[in-house]
Amino acid sequence: MRLRRKPWIDEAIHAYDAFVVSKDRTIGEERKGKWAEEFHRAAPLHVELGTGKGDFISQLAARHTAINYIGIEMQQDVLYAAAKKVAAANLPNVRLLVFDIHHIEDIFAPGEVARFYLNFCDPWPKKRHAKRRLTYRDFLETYRRLLEKGGTLHFKTDNRPLFDFSLEEFEAAGLAVRDISYDLHAEHRADNIETEYERKFSGLGEKINRCEVVFA
Repeated sequence: MRLRRKPWIDEAIHAYDAFVVSKDRTIGEERKGKWAEEFHRAAPLHVELGTGKGDFISQLAARHTAINYIGIEMQQDVLYAAAKKVAAANLPNVRLLVFDIHHIEDIFAPGEVARFYLNFCDPWPKKRHAKRRLTYRDFLETYRRLLEKGGTLHFKTDNRPLFDFSLEEFEAAGLAVRDISYDLHAEHRADNIETEYERKFSGLGEKINRCEVVFA
């Protein structure tokens, strides 16, 4: 469902320019391969692809202050909500980008990322749209180029057909998969951080699927 446009956010989001690259600001090639300089420290870089309203990344960054986090979201109106949460929690280890993740090789250098998070992405259920799924093999090759050796992709979805498709793609790409769960909430993991969609879907009785993919 397309969100109603909120023009006032175009100005309001600049209150967070210290850690947000909004749609009218250029990320620039100068950051590619130099994100450690942006954070003013050398630390593992974890990137959430589709950060939404920021519940996940803000809680994750608060728990793991030794990690540098980047949240990418194409919709600025959505990212504004994430920016408010990051600011309220005072998280110097987070940067947020209004950016199309289809072009992430423009902003990250090979081997620069230690981990990607992919939470509740669009399942593109029609078979003819399979290549648009963010776990399709072409995307996996992009992640492979950007991840350091041994880097990981953490993947969660409520959509079982997408999860099964993804497991097949991981296998076809020669990737090791670990920690597979077909009902994450039944395991009552203390370390699980819920996204906005996760709360919604689990509240409706949907089972949450989750796994980790290793790019050796």
